[in-house]
Amino acid sequence: METTFLVIGGVGVVVLALSVLIGDLFHFGHPDSAGPFSVPAIAGFIGAFGFAGAATAAITGSEGPLVPAVAGVVAALPTAWVATRLARMAMNMRTDATPTQRDMIGTTGVVVTPITGNGFGEVRISLGGQPVKLSARADRPIALGARIFVVEATSPTSVIVEETPL
Repeated sequence: METTFLVIGGVGVVVLALSVLIGDLFHFGHPDSAGPFSVPAIAGFIGAFGFAGAATAAITGSEGPLVPAVAGVVAALPTAWVATRLARMAMNMRTDATPTQRDMIGTTGVVVTPITGNGFGEVRISLGGQPVKLSARADRPIALGARIFVVEATSPTSVIVEETPL
């Protein structure tokens, strides 16, 4: 009897693993919902049902499936509810806005490829907490390692800069 319930619990784990690895392929219901028939809820229910049933069958030595099945349902319902709540919280989690070209203006950085007499080089700035390497232009040459200030963002990968004093 324990083996049957362990297999059922394993199926729940496999369903959850597939949903994580493959994404929303097996998602039931509305794609933006985490309701009672979502993959996390179903996987949580099946897994908890199987593992709680196996544990109950092993502890009680029950020969029939009734006692382990009841224990499995008792454990599975709150587990499915918790899985649904956790999935909903993860889907509704606030994130920072994606940095835009406008966010580059006013940032400071450092020259990583010297800006030559014809005005082209590369700089590294911090954008959204991440280092970003950009093509850069300036009115005059700027040496390697010099601190710069972004005056204008001409494209998502190119900026106009000025040298700033240390």
